[in-house]
Amino acid sequence: MKPTDIRNPDVFHKVVDCQWACPAHTPVPEYIRLIAAGRYADAYMVNWHSNVFPGILGRTCDRPCEPACRRGRVEENNGPASMSDKPEPVAICRLKRVAADHKGDVRARMPQPATTKNGKRVACIGAGPSSLTVARDLAPLGYHVTVFEADPKAGGFMRTQVPRFRLPEEVIDEETGYILDLGVEFIGGHRIESMKQMLAKNYDAVFVGSGAPRGRDLDLPGRKETDAQVHVGLDWLASVYFGHVTAVGKRVLVLGGGNTAMDCCRSARRLGGTDVKVLVRSGFDEMKASPWEKEDAQHEGIPILDYRVPKNFVHASGRLTGMTFELVRAEYDDKGRRKLVPTGEPDEFHGCDEVLIAVGQENAFPWIERDIGIAFDESGMPVVDPVTLQATRKDVFFGGDAALGPKNIIWAVAHGHDAAISIDRLCHGEDLHERPPPQVNLLSQKMGIHEWSYDNQVAPEARFKVPLKDLTIALKNIREEVELGFDPELAWKEAQRCLNCDVQTVFTAKLCIECDACVDICPVDCITFTANGEEGELRARLNAPATNLSQALYVSTPLKTERVMVKDEDVCLHCGLCAERCPTGAWDMHKFLLDMTPAGSRCSQGAPRQVAA
Repeated sequence: MKPTDIRNPDVFHKVVDCQWACPAHTPVPEYIRLIAAGRYADAYMVNWHSNVFPGILGRTCDRPCEPACRRGRVEENNGPASMSDKPEPVAICRLKRVAADHKGDVRARMPQPATTKNGKRVACIGAGPSSLTVARDLAPLGYHVTVFEADPKAGGFMRTQVPRFRLPEEVIDEETGYILDLGVEFIGGHRIESMKQMLAKNYDAVFVGSGAPRGRDLDLPGRKETDAQVHVGLDWLASVYFGHVTAVGKRVLVLGGGNTAMDCCRSARRLGGTDVKVLVRSGFDEMKASPWEKEDAQHEGIPILDYRVPKNFVHASGRLTGMTFELVRAEYDDKGRRKLVPTGEPDEFHGCDEVLIAVGQENAFPWIERDIGIAFDESGMPVVDPVTLQATRKDVFFGGDAALGPKNIIWAVAHGHDAAISIDRLCHGEDLHERPPPQVNLLSQKMGIHEWSYDNQVAPEARFKVPLKDLTIALKNIREEVELGFDPELAWKEAQRCLNCDVQTVFTAKLCIECDACVDICPVDCITFTANGEEGELRARLNAPATNLSQALYVSTPLKTERVMVKDEDVCLHCGLCAERCPTGAWDMHKFLLDMTPAGSRCSQGAPRQVAA
């Protein structure tokens, strides 16, 4: 294998698994260390720079970072005996909320509105997370950004579809306010009915961040006859938010297995539903809802019944009385493709007073004319460049659910950052596919011979649970936030579980005397000195076989014996014991900080990487 080139930012970025997995590439270990130090405002600003909505995401994020967390992986792979037996990731998302809850007043640390405008005008359609991110990135650069929103206040689906018991109104007001205070023109209560008319206003760029506003319905026998008691989940949640719906029947069926279904059933429970059930076609483990969302629903006494396919709505005398379901099981072919087949058991009847349908959502673009140069695919989605988010018409961009289908808030934020870069480059006549490289720092943490500037002891504790409000109180008020969040003491304890994956083990081959001291002390056997070879066979003959092909090996230049040092980055604890034990300083611990370059940089793809040793 060729020696690893650590000058390439992706080498160490990929080792920081949580940041690599985050669509906005938030430097997770950096802000967790700040929380541990009680520097909540600093931790908040690190988050705000990357993910824009720390308080919102600290409550609602789908947490792609947590399944990637090294903590769960190394515990699962039989880490040190002092570690807990249950492999669980660090509570990254809820620590983000800690920074938001305890930061104090950070308004003075926010960017100020541009004192001079650059003459460029940008329109954002929809005031959801992607549009607001575009506005946040472009307004301080002197762009005149106008955000149009059908609802009176900014926030999009974060405000109208996420229930208040998960996300308080004041958190949305605060974090959308930081963006609007940058000199962004906000026009609420104004639905855009024609893209052609919008383009006629000669904006330099138009960004569409209108979300996926339409929930899917079910065309089953009895649907029309029971229309008054059957509701599409997304519309129903919005009606709850605006106060149009204040109560439900005692018996409620929720159809669907995603997070919207979980929000629907938990909302129904608070609005008077005493017998609320979720019925889903797939198996429980295959549901699209996040595991913690399912746990929260079950904690509130809501059963989730899987492998039930709805057949019809049953009604009598013009009123819904229940639904019939076919019982199925999953069968898989030799390629792993699933097929649901009937079990042969009798159909199952569930009586109910109301039904909430949450079986998916889709985009709706009737307001975009088809003769203005914006192409759509067979499914009705805009044809969008996945890198630049540019439509087939060069001055139009899409982001969030409107671009590539329903995902989540953090993906919408990432789209907003990318679209802002594209719009900025378009307005400067630059190639949109040349993306600005990240800013990178690689700095030694050595303070003495064997002393580091960070705590490198691996804490043995299992993941700490977030305290919840008592159900007797929480279920009485749909606006009562259920999660209480970590207090500073619990936050500090949970922060200690972070393995500081951004503090990298850096090896200098010319200093190595091949004494194997690092091999002897490594608690997970991730270091091997051996003859070089092809990657496949080399992985198999390491001290501990490196089986995770998605994580690269760290390979040194040839040593004096012609052997190479090979380190399995997949299971390394970043404990620093190798550097502490090394008698020559061949190993050192370097903090790697990657900062994604936002719009406004004139860097081109070919610009030199900025690495400070």
